[in-house]
Amino acid sequence: MNVRRRLISATAVTAATALGLGALSACSSDSAATGNTDKFDVVASFYPMAFLAEQIGGDHANVTSLTEPGQEPHDLEISTKQRAQLEEADAALYLKGLQPAVDEAVSQTGIKTKIDAATLTTLEDHGNTEHAHEGEEGHAEEEGHAEEKGHSEEEEHARDPHIWLDPVKYAEVAEGVGKAFEKADPDHAADYKKNTAALVKKLNDLNGEFENGLKDTKTKVFFTNHAAFGYLAERYGLTQEAISGLDPESEPSAARVRELQQEAKADGVTTVFYETLVSDKTAKTLAKDAKLKTDVLDPLEGITDKSRGDDYFQVMEANLKALRTALGAK
Repeated sequence: MNVRRRLISATAVTAATALGLGALSACSSDSAATGNTDKFDVVASFYPMAFLAEQIGGDHANVTSLTEPGQEPHDLEISTKQRAQLEEADAALYLKGLQPAVDEAVSQTGIKTKIDAATLTTLEDHGNTEHAHEGEEGHAEEEGHAEEKGHSEEEEHARDPHIWLDPVKYAEVAEGVGKAFEKADPDHAADYKKNTAALVKKLNDLNGEFENGLKDTKTKVFFTNHAAFGYLAERYGLTQEAISGLDPESEPSAARVRELQQEAKADGVTTVFYETLVSDKTAKTLAKDAKLKTDVLDPLEGITDKSRGDDYFQVMEANLKALRTALGAK
């Protein structure tokens, strides 16, 4: 859709290459990879953002993701080709604070429509007991600067980015994305509005399923590999205890492992959840030592052939089923 693509000359391509933006002429033959189409071209940072863009954009949008299926989003590094892809897109949809490389790349592009999902809902501080003091410090500093816009980079990284695992927050983001699409591509605004409304309804229905499915359980505590489910737990009156913090690659201390073993007995925890995109070694070791079961609770950072479903809604349904079993739902 972007008219600039029709006007790129050989000289411009050479200049862009010199600037590290990639060989645009080489990319132009691959529309799926570069977003070089007559549609509204959206570059999304990772799966939850790409899913929103696809659902809302419908037939009018050409959506590509910077994060490949099966790739751990937190570890993403932006290639020269992807920088060119961003530069030539009509819109970028990302979640600031989750992928620092994406944040930097988006900030350096001249792309007109930059949609930061973190600004479309409220991010909160979540984490396990090892990170409690960090959370307290974050709240104290926030209160001390309540009138300032935004937070320092350190504070932003301390906030939990996993908003898509709460259907209500995800719906809030969807509504904001829909409005941004309407503004950026007014010729198709009516369709974007209709698609957004349909998606929000499905997310509201999913919220109702989680509310009903988790309101009557034997225990409210569940163990996870890393602290991805804070918003989900808060929404449905549960308590997430994470082996690691918000960083899926961090290792727990011996004291934290002992604490979880004791808590499992006290709170009737039956299951340690792990995920598909990071190592399950620590979760399975804890489960073995504490004589607990293991199961998958998918943080939906990407869809692979190991996922329990083909899209967001199917995997969230599988997550609900796994939680109901682990928590002893009646």
